[in-house]
Amino acid sequence: MLDNGLWILVVVDGRSSKSRGMTLLLLALYLKQRGCVTALNLDGGGSSTMVVNDALVNIPSGRDYALVFQERSISDAVLVVPHNV
Repeated sequence: MLDNGLWILVVVDGRSSKSRGMTLLLLALYLKQRGCVTALNLDGGGSSTMVVNDALVNIPSGRDYALVFQERSISDAVLVVPHNV
């Protein structure tokens, strides 16, 4: 979160042929460079997926190993809904 209360949402794809992934230290430095003063790290790995307005905006690494080319099932999620909805 920025010091003005705005949130920055980031997803880091896991290591794969399409992504190098990111260590927690690199993620912390990345967020700090963008002005974040508080951060929350959720589960990582192949199930890390970000969808914006019904569109997948990252490349989940778990797809590389799936028998069927689709997103993994997940047990939890963070939903962001505009306050005026």
